[in-house]
Amino acid sequence: MNTDIPFHEVTEKTGIPSTRLKDGLERGAIRVTEEGGVNALIFKKSLMDLEAGTVIYTGDEVEVIRGFPKIRRTLLLSPTLMEHFRDSVAVEEKMNGYNVRITRLSSGDTVALTRGGHVCPFTTRKALELMDLDGFFSDHADLVVCGEMVGRDNPYVSQDYPEVGPLGFRVFDLREKNTNRPLPIQEKRDLLESYGLPPVRLFGIYPVEDAAKEVADIIRTLGREGREGVVMKDPSMDLPPLKYTSSQAHARELAYAFSYPFDFGRPFFFSRVIREGFQAYELDESDEETLERAHRLGEAIIYPMLERIKAIADGEVAYEDTVIDVEDRETAEEFIRHLVHLGVSATLADYRDGKATVRRFYQATTDRINNYLEGGLY
Repeated sequence: MNTDIPFHEVTEKTGIPSTRLKDGLERGAIRVTEEGGVNALIFKKSLMDLEAGTVIYTGDEVEVIRGFPKIRRTLLLSPTLMEHFRDSVAVEEKMNGYNVRITRLSSGDTVALTRGGHVCPFTTRKALELMDLDGFFSDHADLVVCGEMVGRDNPYVSQDYPEVGPLGFRVFDLREKNTNRPLPIQEKRDLLESYGLPPVRLFGIYPVEDAAKEVADIIRTLGREGREGVVMKDPSMDLPPLKYTSSQAHARELAYAFSYPFDFGRPFFFSRVIREGFQAYELDESDEETLERAHRLGEAIIYPMLERIKAIADGEVAYEDTVIDVEDRETAEEFIRHLVHLGVSATLADYRDGKATVRRFYQATTDRINNYLEGGLY
């Protein structure tokens, strides 16, 4: 079973006994695959202290790229920040895109990994186009660049950021490969500046007793601007960060999900409604502001779902089109193969002049709405 896997070397690098590794392989928690042209182990679930999304390359040299840790969310700012942080809180912008880890392998190849640990060919090409990473990785091959790919031409999560343009990258962490230790806030920002790499926005570093009010004010502004939220960090990065998002971001996510209501799990919907209730309580809104929040929430639920039901009743299927810039048709088809490899039902709907239309199908929504329209029971 998987005799080509160098279990001894992997154990030396990670501290995970080979018996636990073999058990993870048998249970499907670890998958053997090829990533970036190199044999690799992808951790679909966490194992001991290795996060889900961890990739272990098993080529000539065993390399461990740790998964990005899950960031917990606070529902209330005031009690939580005082309890969680020590003297001060750094507040950075949380942008609405997709989580990417960029690293240089011992082979010399630079790859961009999705949250699940897969090399995305589209993201790898675009990251190298958007940023000059040669100097950084020549000097810091032991670091992983963690950031958000954002912009309206984003094939995973499309949102317009005027300062970014069609597609951009913003770095939020620099982490050590094997340990996943993040660099402190100021050290990270100084290093990024020295290599011309773009960081996420830092709103400020605030005394912990003032942080809740500062974050509340920032969130109100971000919401009015149609932006997502913040990540609150210990300046030394010794403590886990926390995240907090705007009401407008919750409404956008709900509107998107209710366009495909049977392809998203119920926890997705419920968690965002719960956030709204606690945020409305803490921000001590006026009756008019609370009514506006209620309208925003209700409209995000009803209108997209009603539009989808009508469309399917008219004979359409549930799908989403995204237009991306690519070098040629083969590059577009390579990205489609990547999506299909991840289990996404997708096809290349159109290609012309470097613009590829990627169409993703939401089959559960199509099938179940059709079933109910034909008299099926819920």
